[in-house]
Amino acid sequence: MHISVHKKIRIGFFIAFTIIVIASVISYAIARNLMHNADRLSHAVEVSKRLDAITRQLKDAEAAIRGYNLTREPAFLNPSMEERSVKIESEYRKLRRIIDDTLQQRNLDTLKRLLDVKYLQLSAGQQQRANRTTIQEAEISMELIDKKVEQMTLIEQAQLNEKTRMFHFFSSLSIPIVFIISLIAILIGIYSYIILTREFRLQLHIERRMKSYQRELQENIVLLNKSNKELEQFAYVASHDLQEPLRKISTFSDRLMMKHRGELTDDASQLIDRMVAAVGRMRVLINDLLIFSRAGRITPESLVPIDLNAILQDVIGDLELALQEKNGTVLFDQLPVIEGSDTGFHQLFQNLLSNSIKFAHPERALEVRIRRELLTGKEAGVASEQKWDDTYCRISIQDNGIGFDQMYADRIFLIFQRLHGVSEYKGTGIGLAICKKIVDSHNGNITAFGTAGVGSTFVIVLPVKQTREQ
Repeated sequence: MHISVHKKIRIGFFIAFTIIVIASVISYAIARNLMHNADRLSHAVEVSKRLDAITRQLKDAEAAIRGYNLTREPAFLNPSMEERSVKIESEYRKLRRIIDDTLQQRNLDTLKRLLDVKYLQLSAGQQQRANRTTIQEAEISMELIDKKVEQMTLIEQAQLNEKTRMFHFFSSLSIPIVFIISLIAILIGIYSYIILTREFRLQLHIERRMKSYQRELQENIVLLNKSNKELEQFAYVASHDLQEPLRKISTFSDRLMMKHRGELTDDASQLIDRMVAAVGRMRVLINDLLIFSRAGRITPESLVPIDLNAILQDVIGDLELALQEKNGTVLFDQLPVIEGSDTGFHQLFQNLLSNSIKFAHPERALEVRIRRELLTGKEAGVASEQKWDDTYCRISIQDNGIGFDQMYADRIFLIFQRLHGVSEYKGTGIGLAICKKIVDSHNGNITAFGTAGVGSTFVIVLPVKQTREQ
């Protein structure tokens, strides 16, 4: 019966997988047993230590009582029996926390009753001189405690011995099993070498097919880019067409309020006002969507040298009134000339500075500090080694506003993502998404760093010169 090469390879892999599973199960069992054994050893040592501490402190307390009864020296009662009882009780609580075995917990309950009796004996011993009866009672009580402690210690030791026996059993199996597995692995290796040698011609055929697939993939990428452009155009047109019904709603609402305000009830007037406000928010949202759809539309012809200082001065002039309301100042370094889109950079700085103004801290004057740094692509962390020698500009825009939690640093660049409710701060949640789209279209990257209540910093890394590959 002839077995095909592919079937042989599948059988080989199945055997190898089975061996790996068996080896993994055995290794897991041995490791688990070892861990349990180590845990049990540690547990037994800890229990023995706590039990020994309890008996030692009880015996010290008894010795102090006997010394006091013999000499009546107050020094034997320092520390007092109450303080000693508190220490013993503390050791008992620690013991209670680490024991989870049902039998041992019942032994602990018995030990607690014996300790309570012992506490009473110790307290009575420091109040009155001991007689023969009280001494015998104390000895009997201590003997019961010693027996209970010894019983608990033996139980811990028995459990430890059982775990150790199982560990030795598994360990004794590991050596022959590992030898057999190694032998099978060698045979599979030889088998795989022979089969893979025969498959060399098939590999050449696969490589030819892969090149064909790569060509098809490139064609699909071109189609996908075309589809993305069509989707952007559709979003632009759809958003633009939505403006007309909104204008009609706004116009009809204004006419209704002007002509029939006196006839409307207060509730009706409030509903109309809320409708007008909703229309206004919708208009702002649509405008932002239009800006977002146009933000990444950069052609090689639109890439020109841009003086960022002039752009920044224009933006500050546009935001002058808003800055005055927040008592804000903008300090900036001398920025370089960067190749890019004039409109895109203007929108970028406009959105970032507007963001700082919007989220200014109410208890202090707003201060925005803009710094720049020229560095190589390698220093900027560019992934492509071909661009490591290119010049990049890092621009950081730092403010002392309300800031944000750093865990939301990536989320704030997503469209429609907001960290605050509309009632707290107005906006559509698109501004920073537009910033990211502009920076991405210029082959750069933008990141954010923030501390709640302290301020935020936006770091933009842009190439000084754009490549014309697109």
